[in-house]
Amino acid sequence: MGFFVFHCLQAAGNYVICAMSHLSLFEFNSLVKKTLEQSLEPSYWIVAEISEMRLNQKGHCYMEVVEKEGNYVTAKIRANIWAYTYRNLSGWFEAITHTSLQPGIKILFNASVNFHEVYGMSLTIKDIDPNFTLGERARKRKEVIDQLVKDGVYDMNHGLSLPLVPQRIAIISSETAAGYGDFLDQLNNNSRGFAFQTTLFQALMQGDQASQSMIDALLSIHESIDDFDLVVIIRGGGAQVDLDCFDQYDLAAHIAQFPVPVITGIGHERDETIADLVAHTKMKTPTAVAEFLISGLEKVDDQLNESIYRIERSALNLLQLESFRLQAISNKLQISAKGQFNLAKETISRLRLSLRFSGAERLKLDDLKLERLKAPLQRVTRHRLDHMKHRLEGLEKELTLVNPESVLKRGYSITRVNGKLIGKQQIKPGDIMETVTQEQVVSSEITEIK
Repeated sequence: MGFFVFHCLQAAGNYVICAMSHLSLFEFNSLVKKTLEQSLEPSYWIVAEISEMRLNQKGHCYMEVVEKEGNYVTAKIRANIWAYTYRNLSGWFEAITHTSLQPGIKILFNASVNFHEVYGMSLTIKDIDPNFTLGERARKRKEVIDQLVKDGVYDMNHGLSLPLVPQRIAIISSETAAGYGDFLDQLNNNSRGFAFQTTLFQALMQGDQASQSMIDALLSIHESIDDFDLVVIIRGGGAQVDLDCFDQYDLAAHIAQFPVPVITGIGHERDETIADLVAHTKMKTPTAVAEFLISGLEKVDDQLNESIYRIERSALNLLQLESFRLQAISNKLQISAKGQFNLAKETISRLRLSLRFSGAERLKLDDLKLERLKAPLQRVTRHRLDHMKHRLEGLEKELTLVNPESVLKRGYSITRVNGKLIGKQQIKPGDIMETVTQEQVVSSEITEIK
């Protein structure tokens, strides 16, 4: 007879060594089942992460829950939630956490231990505490946010200035994502026809590899950073657990430190991820991101149109004012020129009088000098002047007599033929003869010459 050593945890916590004959596997599993039922409490509150989960046609939920240290699994067990219980628990859990029960989330659940002779050990979940999941997620988020603040990078992207006209857009998304198509449709079909240059950098938007995939996309954008005005990270809607990748420290740190503004639109109305918090601008959906970009260009366009209108108005007003000013200057110049002309005329008159009086005084002085210096010279000069005066008077009379006006006054006339005085030129019928008298000019056509 052989001996079988069986470790059995009793209520008192002692180990026993049982000597028995060989058991069949069924007998052994039955013994284990009975021992567990006798030794364990009816149920336990357990913390674990859902690693796998599926529903069958009857509504029963089958899970695999694990415990991890980093990326290593340190414990694993199967669990199930019967259909009736699952309907109540899942609805209640989602109403509180805004998240459905899905792989990747950590839960606090109440379960009983089952051991089946065929299927082995499993847990039957009877209750789930949604507040634990909320607290666990909040704790992790706070740790990441605190680390970002401690590292001095939390507000770095916030401090960047949005370009005045952002039209060169780097997009991090999945080409097959509905949100990506909605974003492009909204952006390219804007009402004012603004042109945007978009470049897609493919990335996973959910799952364990999503965070690193988006970091790789950011690094690719950085290699040609001068070609872009800003970066948008967009995805469509989905379950809350799909957003866990956006709460990762490494992704948030890269977004926070990126040298151009980052705008997020990851498709959730109710929740705000850490990526949203560190990005320059957070929008709820991809469509909202497109509307935000379009509204920025619309604002600049409106400002430009307003500036053009003001410039036109200012130019017209300035031209009108300058026209009035030039007219006023013209009027002043006319008045000033007339005044200057009158002033110059008065000045000339004064100079004439001054010269006239100055000449007369000079003559008097010269006369006095001549009189004092040599009286005979004065007499001779006076005699000569008298003589010259009489001669001038005679010449004046002669000139008066021969003056054409005087001649005409005496009844004579002046005759010209073809505009010339009659002389040696030949005169012939048909020429025009002009006779000038004192009071009239008579034109005649010569018909006969004798």
